[in-house]
Amino acid sequence: MAPAASNEPPMFGAEPSLLADALLGAGLPAEAERHLDQAAGLYHRAELAEQHLYEARALAPDHAAVLIALYRFYFYKGRLEEALDVACSCLGKAARDNNLNADWHCVCASDADFSNFAAVLPRFYLFTLKAYAYLQMRLGDTDEGHAAVTKLLELDPTDKVNAGLLLGVWQRIGKSDDE
Repeated sequence: MAPAASNEPPMFGAEPSLLADALLGAGLPAEAERHLDQAAGLYHRAELAEQHLYEARALAPDHAAVLIALYRFYFYKGRLEEALDVACSCLGKAARDNNLNADWHCVCASDADFSNFAAVLPRFYLFTLKAYAYLQMRLGDTDEGHAAVTKLLELDPTDKVNAGLLLGVWQRIGKSDDE
């Protein structure tokens, strides 16, 4: 049993802070922003939209707004392997931005302010790891997905990002609806 295709784990939430502005678009070159806008307007024409996303990424390869737009494009087009590749790029960016170990397996709860939901960069890391876990499960690597969910619950024991939902899905894999 795989998680439903329509339930994308959010990769970030809106915040009024300067850090959130940076995640949502501050510092994004105007030309890259124009390409993101054109991609959104051309979503129904996947090839053209994707070209604009590539142009935006060429102009701002490590900007969260570009990576998130590309992730969502692939996710909603059902191109989950490509969405996973972008989620991995986002996870790398989130690790760098939080000064964390590049290997998520080695990250500890004390490495960042994961317990503070208002701390935008640690929260971005958590949501990105959640997206990674979700996609791993959707693509059939349930062991990797479970490991990522377990790490999420270690980093966020109060489960502010709702990783417990993915844990529940993992626990139901292979069981009938009657069990």
